[in-house]
Amino acid sequence: MKTTADKSPLRVVLLVASVVVSLSLGSASSGLSGEDKPMASKKIKNPEEPVREVIHGVVVEDPFRWLEDGDAARVREWARRQDLHTRNILHGLPWYEQLKQRLLQLHRLAAIGTPTPRGQRAFVLERSPEQIQYVLAVYELRSGQRTVLVDPNKLAADGTVAIDWFHVSPDGELVAYGLSEGGSERSTLHIVRADGSKLDDVIPATRACSLAWLPDASGFFYTRYPLPGTVPAGDENYYRRVYFHRLGTDPKADPLVFGADRAREDWPVVDLSPDGRWLVITVHQGWARSELYVADVSQEPYVFRPVAEGIDAIFDGIALNDRILIHTNWQAARYRVLIVNPRQPDLAKATEFVPEQQDTLLDVAVAGDRLLLTYLHNAVSRLVVTPLAEYRPSPVALPSMTTIAGIGATRGSRDAFVRIHSFVRPTELYRLGPEEQKLVLWRKVQAPIDPEQYEVKQVWYRSKDGTRVPMFLVFRRDLKPNSPMPTVLYGYGGFNISITPRFWPSLPVWLDSGGLLAVANLRGGAEFGEAWHRAGMLQNKQNVFDDFIAAAEWLIEQGYTSPERLAIMGRSNGGLLVAAALTQRPELFRAVICGVPLTDMVRYHKFLIARLWIPEYGDPDDPQHFRWLYAYSPYHRVRRGVSYPAVLITTAEFDTRVDPAHARKFAARLQNATAAEDRPILLRVESRAGHGAGRPVTKVVDEEADVWSFLFWQLGIEPALP
Repeated sequence: MKTTADKSPLRVVLLVASVVVSLSLGSASSGLSGEDKPMASKKIKNPEEPVREVIHGVVVEDPFRWLEDGDAARVREWARRQDLHTRNILHGLPWYEQLKQRLLQLHRLAAIGTPTPRGQRAFVLERSPEQIQYVLAVYELRSGQRTVLVDPNKLAADGTVAIDWFHVSPDGELVAYGLSEGGSERSTLHIVRADGSKLDDVIPATRACSLAWLPDASGFFYTRYPLPGTVPAGDENYYRRVYFHRLGTDPKADPLVFGADRAREDWPVVDLSPDGRWLVITVHQGWARSELYVADVSQEPYVFRPVAEGIDAIFDGIALNDRILIHTNWQAARYRVLIVNPRQPDLAKATEFVPEQQDTLLDVAVAGDRLLLTYLHNAVSRLVVTPLAEYRPSPVALPSMTTIAGIGATRGSRDAFVRIHSFVRPTELYRLGPEEQKLVLWRKVQAPIDPEQYEVKQVWYRSKDGTRVPMFLVFRRDLKPNSPMPTVLYGYGGFNISITPRFWPSLPVWLDSGGLLAVANLRGGAEFGEAWHRAGMLQNKQNVFDDFIAAAEWLIEQGYTSPERLAIMGRSNGGLLVAAALTQRPELFRAVICGVPLTDMVRYHKFLIARLWIPEYGDPDDPQHFRWLYAYSPYHRVRRGVSYPAVLITTAEFDTRVDPAHARKFAARLQNATAAEDRPILLRVESRAGHGAGRPVTKVVDEEADVWSFLFWQLGIEPALP
């Protein structure tokens, strides 16, 4: 990889310095010597190879661009030694092994996804306590008989092959599913029959595949990326298009159906009416805008007519035989449902079926002749059912303070499944029968956890600009949080994603040790509709960081915690969040868990799939957008001589979403800059793993043990272990 530093006359000197420092780190990392005991972690210095660029009139310094090239031998060696250093320190903590065994016990619970019903069958991803990857299983609903169709645990000794997605044919006889390796999420499509036998059809490049079967299951419309070797390097992450595959034919000859002239960042999703006539394609253009098209595929050539095009709003289409349901925030910030005629797909002639409510309409599912509506009321789920014939909403009771994690429904049956969970309540699956308006428990994950031991409450605080923001607090009922408690503050704030009560298998260890979990519902999410989302994106991204910092300040002011007992945690976009918070207000926090983060917001769009995120963050190549991004870019906000909190940065070598270069560069810059001798900056690099999806339980527990050990150590408490 070439950079401007390659031409610098200092390059030879810097390379020599690199060797010297690497050897020093290698010596310190080879084992736990006396000075490397956890309470006196040695400060690390990294070689700098300054790259200076003038971008839109601003001089931008990048001393660790050399760490971007993850294939370079010296970068791989640097990362290996960093990871070894981190694990040596954390694994030397006195409670580490016992804590890991307790976490393994909590994570070795059964796990189950949302079932997809087809007639008298239900297809589901599930995992037994003995397995480390989910299997694809089918249940006969009358008899309860279970058949495992696909077991990836048998495909790799280390458990790093995973099922990414699956789509069941209308008759329930065939299932298309995606397999990927090493956490890459770069799926290859396979097909299995309901009796467990496999078809020969195999299609690569089907990451996050959207798929719509023909009514007779003889083929399907599906999304695919360019086949390997057909495009220049880098383009394989873009140009997602819609193709048609007839079973038994060569996928290389599959005709392109939609997207030939579309932008390379467009993200189409397909849906086909039950009669097989109307193909509806939703084209996502970021997380705040989409377009909608429909074609009559009973006639060739297919002619796609726009239903919604060029409008700054979200339109998600569901194809029925005589109408298209549209879940949209167009002229309704908290969403509504419209109906259009596919023969005359004119948005101006749409009729409103479900009007906008005070609560946010998060999701819509069709179960036969019923519509299931998932709402969010102050970040807590509500379920409403209405007939499709006319809008007559009926609420369905849910357990308190829970989240609907998924609804399994089909247009061919009035039967549906609802999956719920909460912070300390493992997954529960309920069946909503054809004639019922109440949930009936179908399956429940058994866990050595008593939810009644814990309290979940919601509080509200004001952000910097006066905006009221809700936050969940979780703690043991027998503890009175009236004195500073060791606290983990978690947040995300972006991409129209709601952070609601969800089950954390590791959480009981923290709570039983006297810890408090705080989860803030920051702007940028979907909790309060599109206005809430847009208040935390593009030029408004600083609002998200202000909301998070205000949450920390409120917890301290109210006496729940103190800066010395406060840790913050976030992953991915949440990793960006905590990286920004620690560089803007380092004095507020004692420890930081920064997972698979974005940190260099000046160059983020140059790596992997990151151009997809430009509608959310902005384009650094645009002068105005650059000013927003550079103003908060955590990598560029690191200052020498500041006493930063202790930081554990995690990444994975096969992450195909957020390039590990972000974590490497941020760790190196923080390590060189911090003035705190007793607050380590550590980098953890997971091998044969990706952004997080598809990780085997063993790798999940390994990381969780390191994360929680770091937090217990840095906040000065010992875990309460059996």
